[in-house]
Amino acid sequence: MNDIEIQWHPGFVAAMNLELADYRDELIYEKEYNLNMKPLEIDLLIIKKDRELQIANEIGKIFRGHNIMEYKSPQDHLNIDTFYKTGAYASLYKAYGETVDERKADDLTVSIVREVRPEGLFRYFKDHGIRVTNPCKGIYYILDAALFPTQIIVTGELKKEDHTWLKALSDRLEKQEMQELLERINNLTHKFDRELADSVLEVSIKANQAVVEELRGDESMCQALLEIMESEINKIAVEAAKEASKKAATDTALKMLEARKFSAEEIHEYVSLLSVEEIRELGRR
Repeated sequence: MNDIEIQWHPGFVAAMNLELADYRDELIYEKEYNLNMKPLEIDLLIIKKDRELQIANEIGKIFRGHNIMEYKSPQDHLNIDTFYKTGAYASLYKAYGETVDERKADDLTVSIVREVRPEGLFRYFKDHGIRVTNPCKGIYYILDAALFPTQIIVTGELKKEDHTWLKALSDRLEKQEMQELLERINNLTHKFDRELADSVLEVSIKANQAVVEELRGDESMCQALLEIMESEINKIAVEAAKEASKKAATDTALKMLEARKFSAEEIHEYVSLLSVEEIRELGRR
């Protein structure tokens, strides 16, 4: 499991959907919204069906009609260039409407999400006279140097009882926090919510393997919670096995192609995990 790459962004999209579950019927989620051609891609675009909808959740309180969200995993940096890049994405999104000024400037917001407070960025704000307010724990409004209302969400500072899902996207969870996450998932009754929660849990398990192993050996854990955790661990193991097998098949196909003695069809008979077209594509590289 240590070699599996953690896919933080799907977990983030699922967490945001769970965070704003009370407004699910009123919001449209566009993950990895393509601005033009890659890599100009918005991590998550949330569109209100009704611009006048008021969201009480402190994360969505700033939201207007079109809301650009940039997520930074624990390994990603958040500096002044990231700040301006996200603002540029919002500007491009505004400019790429089907007609002139279709997307109004006063209908856009920007949110940048990261677990740990970016101290270097906040020093830059202070040194350059950029005003920042902190209306509630973990939420910072940037009042200057931005074309659109902009907030930085520091998930590690959010209230645990109100933001279980975003706070679970961490590689520093404590044993008690992981157990509380499992209990929260166990209490979900709707199928779609459970599927979203599984995406969050998958990230948490991959990122906090030491805690997971500790919980697996905890006799006080109830059977229901252990079954949730074991199910996710087994799914991750199956995915890892598939990835390893596919890589081995690819390596073998490449060696056979380099020998220039076999056709794509002949290689496919030997490494059936790859389609003939996939093998031909390898040969074109």
